[in-house]
Amino acid sequence: QVQLVESGGGSVQAGGTLRLSCAASGGTFSSYTMGWFRRAPGKEREFVARITRSGSNTGYADSVKGRFTISRDNSENTVYLQMNSLKPEDTAVYFCAATSLLFSRRYTDYDYWGQGTQVTVSS
Repeated sequence: QVQLVESGGGSVQAGGTLRLSCAASGGTFSSYTMGWFRRAPGKEREFVARITRSGSNTGYADSVKGRFTISRDNSENTVYLQMNSLKPEDTAVYFCAATSLLFSRRYTDYDYWGQGTQVTVSS
């Protein structure tokens, strides 16, 4: 059983930056592909980014490509989401999640979830 705890959310103005962290415990972190998802008010949960076990392969939603960077530190059991050039439409609750599948963007493939952290971007 993997426990995930996100941190780093907050309120910023458009164009600002935030770095989200997700600390894992209770499992073998390096055996999971890690993903970030978000849910905006009134919208479905959507894929943001994912990173494979060793960190050698990453994938991004088109809406964040070039602005967000996912990374991981397996020695610290932590995955990060660096968010630059933030836009009001990035406002959402951000969740990290873990899957045993190598490549996935579907939230139904992810087995473990954090509680989420709020990101609010004002114009």
